Amino acid sequence: MALDSKIPKGPLAEKWTNHKNSINLVNPANKRLIDVIVVGTGLAGGSAAATLAELGYNVKAFCFQDSPRRAHSIAAQGGINAAKNYQGDGDSVYRLFYDTVKGGDYRSREANVYRLAEVSANIIDQCVAQGVPFAREYGGLLDNRSFGGVLVSRTFYAAGQTGQQLLLGAYSALNRQIGRGKVKMYSRHEMLDVVIVDGKARGIIARNLVTGEIERHSAHAVVLGTGGYGNVFFLSTNAMGSNVTAAWKAHKRGAYFANPCYTQIHPTCIPVSGDHQSKLTLMSESLRNDGRIWVPKHKKDVEAIRAGKLKPTEIAEADRDYYLERRYPAFGNLVPRDVASRAAKERCDAGYGVNATGEAVYLDFASAFMRYGKEQAHVKGLDENDEALVKKLGQEVVKNKYGNLFQMYEKIVDQNPYETPMMIYPAVHYTMGGIWVDYNLQTTVPGLYAIGEANFSDHGANRLGASALMQGLADGYFVLPYTIGDYLAQDIRTGPISTDHPAFAEAEKSVKDNIKHLIENKGTHSVDYFHKRLGKIMWNKCGMARNEADLKSAITEIAELRAEFWKDVRVPGTNEEFNEELAKALRVADFLELGELFAKDALLREESAGGHFREEYQTEEGEAKRRKEFQYVSAWEYKGEPKDAVLHKEELVYENIEVKERSYK
Repeated sequence: MALDSKIPKGPLAEKWTNHKNSINLVNPANKRLIDVIVVGTGLAGGSAAATLAELGYNVKAFCFQDSPRRAHSIAAQGGINAAKNYQGDGDSVYRLFYDTVKGGDYRSREANVYRLAEVSANIIDQCVAQGVPFAREYGGLLDNRSFGGVLVSRTFYAAGQTGQQLLLGAYSALNRQIGRGKVKMYSRHEMLDVVIVDGKARGIIARNLVTGEIERHSAHAVVLGTGGYGNVFFLSTNAMGSNVTAAWKAHKRGAYFANPCYTQIHPTCIPVSGDHQSKLTLMSESLRNDGRIWVPKHKKDVEAIRAGKLKPTEIAEADRDYYLERRYPAFGNLVPRDVASRAAKERCDAGYGVNATGEAVYLDFASAFMRYGKEQAHVKGLDENDEALVKKLGQEVVKNKYGNLFQMYEKIVDQNPYETPMMIYPAVHYTMGGIWVDYNLQTTVPGLYAIGEANFSDHGANRLGASALMQGLADGYFVLPYTIGDYLAQDIRTGPISTDHPAFAEAEKSVKDNIKHLIENKGTHSVDYFHKRLGKIMWNKCGMARNEADLKSAITEIAELRAEFWKDVRVPGTNEEFNEELAKALRVADFLELGELFAKDALLREESAGGHFREEYQTEEGEAKRRKEFQYVSAWEYKGEPKDAVLHKEELVYENIEVKERSYK
């Protein structure tokens, strides 16, 4: 099937407006006749369910958590981008568009990204109206801060818990619709298959995680807002329940999977502490606004720190290597995530890592304390030369901006970051790959939509910080509610979709057969045993850096591991009860298939771009080296086994941006 991105004709700045003016609409009276399923209730799914219900559609919303407010969106810390130019520093819709495309290493779709930048300002207004407590300046105006990869301040934030506050806004909107009866909420339900009737998505098969019951649910369209697949690496910053199952089942039913190898490694995470760790903790990228990243210049100092004989605060300024400021003077500590992550890995690989494992660098706020402190002392008419006073005043300012993050770090690491620099190291965070969608956010299966991190469309090979929340809410509040009407306008006379159709029976049987096999398998190893082994293959051979030999080896190893999993996994308990091991086993089974396609996609892409770094394709200075022949989206069609997947290419055409060297120096 040929890919049709359905990008509207006309000038870039007019595409979205003209498209909204020309697509089909559904009469308010007819919306009452149409059912929509929304899977996932994070920022994308929750905002979409609330908005669709507000418009009049009948919505069924599903999440595997016990409440929508426990979606992983709650973990986002640093902020949300919007092109409002409140700082008067030259920001604009075009500049946000340009920064996003450049940050993604020219591997994203122009029209989608421009639309994202266009609607970004509306998101802030919507959330303020909902009562989201964004930080404000002294005069009462909304405050902004900077983020990596840009030269302006466009990031709106609520301390270090922006995701939580935005999710509570969407959750309140969703609850209002639940109270009206327009949304029927199914918590503790996991989608295990999509049902295709006559070529269209007409429902899902879900498992009640409390009772184990397998349920059929029908609708005129299905929307997936189920997040990313970072947990294919086992250790990531994602919640432990985050998975790829909904997206992968859609892929197996005909939805193309795009750019699976594009994974973001976040540079600012608490380092791995041991083999028994179950997840990693993110320290917001916003910390790079005020924290300076460094390692000792001399190996003898590194060895003394590791041996506990020297404290980082005892190392003189002249003996510190602020390597991001040295290598990228224009952007300094605010280079994009992929650049900062690789730079940290390079220093640690060279032997300058400062923790026991040699995989950590320092994030130091000492200079920020003094800078802010002097300003406060001046404002208050106090002694600017009193270092103790200045430091105390500066710490108060930093505490107001990032206090909950410092508190979280101290609880996990048992070190006070006000007195000693934080230790950080890159970790798997976000996935730019996902289900392929067209301009309307529809997949290659009619009636099946993917929004937020579950789709591939906006970030290219690397996501700019604070753009995940922007995309999720843009898709849910302002894009999908328009575009889905163009499809549903053909369904106003269809009537309710029956779950008695043979397609529902076939999908239900497939789900039950998988569950039966896992419960009755009685192997010798736990689910985590296989998941950890997969994670090590993925991190070592498909992680921050990849090469041809390792990727070929990974493909073979993952295929062998998958075969071993189905033969030797042990799932205790039954399927007719609350059984987290069974839920986990079903998710890991899908990770094992995705992992192989991930490695296959990475092997084929013989270039370095953003979060995809092939060691064979780098500049003399160790930067990513793009190749023009790979200026396309890899869209994979399922053919039974990952090794048999068929590649379709969506060529990326840049008419409004010059594709050039991606320099941050």
